[in-house]
Amino acid sequence: MKRLVPVCVFVLVAGAALPASAAEFRRLPVAVYRDKMAGGWIGQMVGVGWGGPTEFHSQGQIMPEAKLPKWQPAMVNQFHQDDLYVELTFVRTLEQYGLEVPIRQAGIDFANSGYPLWHANHAGRDNLRSGIAPPDSGHPKFNAHADDIDYQIEADFSGLVAPGMPNVAIELGEKFGRLMNYGDGVYGGQFVGGMYAAAFFEDDPVKIVEAGLACIPAQSQYAECIRDVLAWYRDEPTTWEKTWQRIDAKYQRNPAYRRFSCDKGAFNIDAKINGAYIAMGLLYGQRDLEKTIVVSIRCGQDSDCNPSNAAGVLFTTVGRKRLPDRFTSAIDEKGVFSHTAYNFPKLLSACEKIAREAVVRSGGKIERTDAGEVFVIPVVAPRPGRLEQCWAPGPPADSRFDEAEQAKITALSERKQREVDLAKVAPGWTIANCGRDMDPGLKAEFRGKKNVFLTHPLDRDTGCTLSKKVEVPSGKKTTLRMVVSHHPEGDWTLVVRADGKELLRRQIGPETAPGGWATVSVDLSPYAGKTVQLELVNQPDGWRWEAAYWAEIAIRSE
Repeated sequence: MKRLVPVCVFVLVAGAALPASAAEFRRLPVAVYRDKMAGGWIGQMVGVGWGGPTEFHSQGQIMPEAKLPKWQPAMVNQFHQDDLYVELTFVRTLEQYGLEVPIRQAGIDFANSGYPLWHANHAGRDNLRSGIAPPDSGHPKFNAHADDIDYQIEADFSGLVAPGMPNVAIELGEKFGRLMNYGDGVYGGQFVGGMYAAAFFEDDPVKIVEAGLACIPAQSQYAECIRDVLAWYRDEPTTWEKTWQRIDAKYQRNPAYRRFSCDKGAFNIDAKINGAYIAMGLLYGQRDLEKTIVVSIRCGQDSDCNPSNAAGVLFTTVGRKRLPDRFTSAIDEKGVFSHTAYNFPKLLSACEKIAREAVVRSGGKIERTDAGEVFVIPVVAPRPGRLEQCWAPGPPADSRFDEAEQAKITALSERKQREVDLAKVAPGWTIANCGRDMDPGLKAEFRGKKNVFLTHPLDRDTGCTLSKKVEVPSGKKTTLRMVVSHHPEGDWTLVVRADGKELLRRQIGPETAPGGWATVSVDLSPYAGKTVQLELVNQPDGWRWEAAYWAEIAIRSE
């Protein structure tokens, strides 16, 4: 649908109603809003479902067309994707508390979420659980992933509840984006939210990308990146691979544009370059649903999140009723998104409720006509937030939850949860340098044994260490006994040290644990009568499925 009236240059003050004479208005039938909003959610599901098998398979290179998965209608049912379930926590907060919800309450709700997370989301949530309140939970001082893609992948909701209201999308970014991000990390989400807000009234991809760009500080590197993509698209409107090469040269290979990236190698989770790949899909897709998704996927890196954003925006312009059956026929209306109370119909109802509030709160109204309800929405120019840069951040807010707020956070921080879980297998042992790959923690069962604790090295060089001070009795034979296993497709090296001295180094894999489990014993008798610091290290030895599985760690004296 094309824009109905010209945009009047006017700044909306968040939360304030606009005088009727101060702005022009656009009209959006509520039935049309529902249809387009549903299309946006379906687009997200289609994009992440199609791109899911390719995620991070192509890093710093274009994905060959032959490796692109074939679309199957059932791929739309993505109820366990972080690209979707995280933002539903934010939808629920808005449904419960309204658009005026304090950022601290948003932080409490996010802290209590139960789904797995990575990068900025994980760090932000762990900060919140540890008592660091927003906006500090996303500040670079406390969050090494603050420039990562996270709020960008989950900001779709902010535009889907704000049709034609870019400042609502910007405001929601300031509230929810700061739970885990800062600077370009926040701007990525506001860019995405601004595109969705525009997609209810605009179908030209160039104008939609420009609308998102208008929602972020022009001096930011993120804005520079999107301006580059637009300019390079105009230079080379038919061959997207040439624009990809220019993006790669500047935003992948130039360290000046990866100053706060969590990884400096081929892997790139920075918001800017992945935002460029969203824009690439929209621009070079030229309103073709499949081509938009395929281009975003083949650009690589986070190749399920990026097509999810791009498809969500484009599908919003189309609306559910006009989508091809191959994208809608298999939708499971009863399927519930992970760790939420929402199935698809309940999600749409919640978003409509929030959108109704947003229209009135922004100075619009909801008219009743013979043909049905109509949103009457003020036309206002976006007002971006202030410029921030993760590599030169402003001071943190020194924001902490008070005792009453902390009591509302029932979930434990990751560190505390691991300590609690480890105690069920190895009481008194502590854990350090545990990476997040392969979902470390207590497993109910593994290879026939119950209550197995999984660890993973921090990185390719740093092993995860379990440690404990042990008093070795005199006059007895004392043995450290470990029952350990490995992933079916990997192995790892077990290192045992006492007061820093290496006592054992053994690979744990199919050859040393032919039945799946290995029982390893170390004689501690030389330390009889002494207190010794024991360290058990899950050391990487090839960086492939390096998890260690611990069924027993015991000190036995006889």
